[in-house]
Amino acid sequence: MQSVATSESRTGAASIAELLKKAVEANASDAHFHSNYPPLFRINGSVRPVGQSPLQESELMPQLLSCLTDEQKARFAEKKDVDFTYALDGVGRFRASMFLTQSGVNASFRIIPAQPPTLADLGLPQDLTRFTEIHHGLVLITGPAGSGKSTTLASLVDMINQHHVGDHILTLEDPIEIIHRNKQCIINQRQVPLHSQSFERAIRAALREDPDVIIIGEMRDAETISLALTAAETGHLVLATMHTTDAIKSISRIIDSFPPEKQSQIRTMLSESLQGVFSQLLLPSADGNSRVVAYELLFVNSAVSNLIRDKKTFQIPSVMQLGKAQGMITLAQSIGELVRANKVSRETAKRYVEEAYF
Repeated sequence: MQSVATSESRTGAASIAELLKKAVEANASDAHFHSNYPPLFRINGSVRPVGQSPLQESELMPQLLSCLTDEQKARFAEKKDVDFTYALDGVGRFRASMFLTQSGVNASFRIIPAQPPTLADLGLPQDLTRFTEIHHGLVLITGPAGSGKSTTLASLVDMINQHHVGDHILTLEDPIEIIHRNKQCIINQRQVPLHSQSFERAIRAALREDPDVIIIGEMRDAETISLALTAAETGHLVLATMHTTDAIKSISRIIDSFPPEKQSQIRTMLSESLQGVFSQLLLPSADGNSRVVAYELLFVNSAVSNLIRDKKTFQIPSVMQLGKAQGMITLAQSIGELVRANKVSRETAKRYVEEAYF
């Protein structure tokens, strides 16, 4: 791994604050701090050691604890791990996780953009704006960890905030990442478990808080999914993220979260409320100097609704391939286009799709 040069490699260990500042300046997405190992920055998808001596736990532990509130310190002492957000004046905000391992205390810090990015900033299709023009139903933003789905969701929230005049947007996050300001909408952001004990409880409360748009940071379990579907059915626009890689897996994950005797009902609810699925994946660029986004975009029409209801979700990719004129695209088609545009190498593409697509 190529090392990221810093002045501290000659002058001694840097503080966490200094290293976070350098991570932002290096355009890193994440900074990792591990006991008895040099700091690491993730740049263009690759983890690179910072050119300084290893961090000693005796120095690292007090610095990390200083980033926590008293409540977070108590949670870390009890649970041995804690998730939190951290703001550094003049530098930025970070989504962080602190945890214990065999080697000692460790932490990762994800750099949060200061402002919601635009779709153009993210290299995403303008067809996504259609999701911001919907006034009820469920929209899913999916992808593996680190794929940027939370940032995409923040971009859509900002678009709604600019164009849905007079709406009330309620976000439920763990933790709050990008801070949104009122524009054309009233926007309230709640952090789980700081402002509510759980996503389930927060969604139940949301239905009594008169929102027009509900943002769910992550749909994790059957109860959360059930409440999200209910909210979507009762006239709310619900946007949520899931750790799934494509539309079919997202639909299957929702249905399979429930016991067999409830799956028929959930399948029907989903067929009536789901408006679309956007799945994204970050791939190394062909020149190795950046990452590019591959994506899958499904807009639910009557044909897709019928396939969900009739247990024929395996046929959805065929509908997507025929729906290119409506903005739909499969992940395989997207990766194929990146290869033909010389943005992604064939070797990288082969890890994800068959060669027939490029």
